[in-house]
Amino acid sequence: MNGRSGGVGYNNTGVSNTGASLPSRNLFQPGQKFDLYIYLSDSQDKFDEFDDESALFWKETGITYSDWTSGPDGDGSRTKSATFPTPKSLANNGSLYIHVFIVKKDQSPDRRSRLHVKREVLYNVRQLNKYKKKYYKKTQNLLTGKTEQTEEEQKKAEVMSFEVLNYWHPNLTISLVDDQTAWQRGSLPSPLDEAVKFDPIDNTYKPIFFFNDYWNLAADYILINSSVQELKLSVRYAPISLFKWQLYASQQMRGKWSQMFGGELFEDGDDDQDSIKQALLETSPVLLGLTITVSLLHTVFEFLAFKNDIQFWRSRKSLEGLSVRSVLFSVFQSVIVFLYICDNDTSWIIKMSVGVGLVIELWKIPKCVNINDLKPPFKVDQTQKLFGFLPKIIFTDKGSYVESDTKQYDQLAFKYLSWVLFPLLGGYAVYSLMYVEQRGWYSWILSMLYSFLLTFGFIMMTPQLFINYKLKSVAHLPWRMLTYKFINTFIDDLFAFVIRMPTMYRLGCFRDDIVFLIYIYQRWIYRVDPTRVNEYGVSLEDPTGESESQKQLADAKPPDNSDLHTPTETVQNNTETKKER
Repeated sequence: MNGRSGGVGYNNTGVSNTGASLPSRNLFQPGQKFDLYIYLSDSQDKFDEFDDESALFWKETGITYSDWTSGPDGDGSRTKSATFPTPKSLANNGSLYIHVFIVKKDQSPDRRSRLHVKREVLYNVRQLNKYKKKYYKKTQNLLTGKTEQTEEEQKKAEVMSFEVLNYWHPNLTISLVDDQTAWQRGSLPSPLDEAVKFDPIDNTYKPIFFFNDYWNLAADYILINSSVQELKLSVRYAPISLFKWQLYASQQMRGKWSQMFGGELFEDGDDDQDSIKQALLETSPVLLGLTITVSLLHTVFEFLAFKNDIQFWRSRKSLEGLSVRSVLFSVFQSVIVFLYICDNDTSWIIKMSVGVGLVIELWKIPKCVNINDLKPPFKVDQTQKLFGFLPKIIFTDKGSYVESDTKQYDQLAFKYLSWVLFPLLGGYAVYSLMYVEQRGWYSWILSMLYSFLLTFGFIMMTPQLFINYKLKSVAHLPWRMLTYKFINTFIDDLFAFVIRMPTMYRLGCFRDDIVFLIYIYQRWIYRVDPTRVNEYGVSLEDPTGESESQKQLADAKPPDNSDLHTPTETVQNNTETKKER
């Protein structure tokens, strides 16, 4: 009887007789010498034209696996750069592929050679060019009819919305993951389960072979056309750690999800991705780490602000001290933004996000004005028609808004605001009409209103400041929601320094800070006892005014009839008592 009798049996496939896989070892141990062969071809099929010397782009021998100190840069990396005539396949809107072979030293990638060991060959192929959509929109000056677009672009815009073109990027990095983990087949999580290739015969796995193009910015891609006579290609080999590879692999999952959704899920995200990559490349590690931390906090505070805003309006019983016109203007602003992104073919994720925000703003309307199942005080005027056939709908203000001084102050604030807002709107409308090309009058109206609101929309926060000043009180404001938004505003300021953006847009990030600082100043000068109720029945501890309303109702309630007796009832009771005696 041998030493394994009575125990777990094993076969020659690296799997125990019980069905469990054994831990595997890396085929390449630290210090293993290997050779690198790179070929270029217009075919994606496995390369076998080893006799064609013109297809060989790079041959590097004697590279050491798990070496992080050799090479010209002292980091284990090597680079090969070359310039070659543009292949006909690319000029004809075809593709060019890079075929990479890695074999142990003195072995051959050619399967016809006696030095070829199939089980020990690492092979991978990658398409070098990239197909991207170029969108066409016919635009012109609505007054003069002139345009800066070429005649060819104008013709294409009439027959197509986009065109798929061929692009080239000159940089690519090839990496082997430096890892000696004893992986067990069948128990690997994604994306390791796809990247690790096991050999059940000798119970080994091949090191992870990785093409890294994460740092290839979308702005650096070159359009391949008849004018491009030659192309440059720079291929770099560098080792990579398992942790770093996992970070890159998670980003590549984004592309797979995009393909699953027809390429539309992240179609508009290349510019945003470039901004993130530039921030990673150009920002100091300390500021970058701080930015990542506050980004997480930004998400938390945004959710809390959203939650408290809904809670505030859902439980609000009184509108004293609140600018109803600002709320209604926010609805108008949300409608313009939603129509604008629909007109510009924005991705459906952004449409859904803005649409949800619009629904929430519409939900606030019944909280500000009377609108109850088409019953009074909601009125439908049949005598006045909109567009000749639609009955005119009349909204009436809430009683708590009319009976207080809030409506008067709100109207006065918007009167002063109109003196500034309307001239700015008129001036911006004339400017955009004269100097900005548009697709049509509808697009011009949406684009003009959207750009105007983006630039001057913060002015609509000032009527609430005016009401606070007149009332000499801030107890009616949703301070929890404002606090979260105030924190997020400063987080946005930090992003303005980190992410590359136009100077004017960067300055615009600081405009909301001024309004919020005025809010804080008003809270400081109008400090009140949180338990004290103002003339509108509102306190900081009871921002809805509901408790005070209930108290007033209780004080005004007549005494219980059981404790009060009329003279007649008293006589009857005395008579009944005498009869009982």
